[in-house]
Amino acid sequence: MDLTNNTLITAYKKAGSKLGTAFVAMLFAIIAVSCSVSYKFNGASIDYSKTKTIQIADFPIRSSYVWGPMGPMFNNQLKDIFANNTKLIQVKRNGDLKIEGEITQYTQRNKSVTAEGHSAQTELAITVNVRFTNTTNHSEDFERQFTATSTYETTQSLNAVQEELVTEMIKDITDQIFNATVANW
Repeated sequence: MDLTNNTLITAYKKAGSKLGTAFVAMLFAIIAVSCSVSYKFNGASIDYSKTKTIQIADFPIRSSYVWGPMGPMFNNQLKDIFANNTKLIQVKRNGDLKIEGEITQYTQRNKSVTAEGHSAQTELAITVNVRFTNTTNHSEDFERQFTATSTYETTQSLNAVQEELVTEMIKDITDQIFNATVANW
């Protein structure tokens, strides 16, 4: 019986060693495939041999309702998304790509009402008008509006949630602008 136990233990060790090796090899293959398949879709599809610069104008606020920090927040985020996701050089004038426009609306409205007839949720919205010019391919030029919305409970004050919600909406709008201008999605 002792001989059988030793034989089984030896067979188990050999099989375990082979299984362990197979497991490590399979784990390595999965990691290698996942790393090679993993691709960050920042969307930029720019021919850098033709397009080297981008001109991004500051967007003034033309909305009747205004929150002061919104303009600088938007302008900085728009410039940052192109700086972080493309190799384009930002210039003050004569850019191969030009983005200009204005913040046309910043609104709030009741989105839902309670059974008692009181507002339960309020929706904030930002709309931005964008004029895009591609001096290397004018067929891509456009003027378009981009909108983002965010909702908050009316039990909260606008002052308490405004910065967070505006930041989220600006991120959404600048992503939309980036995709529309250089992603060609």
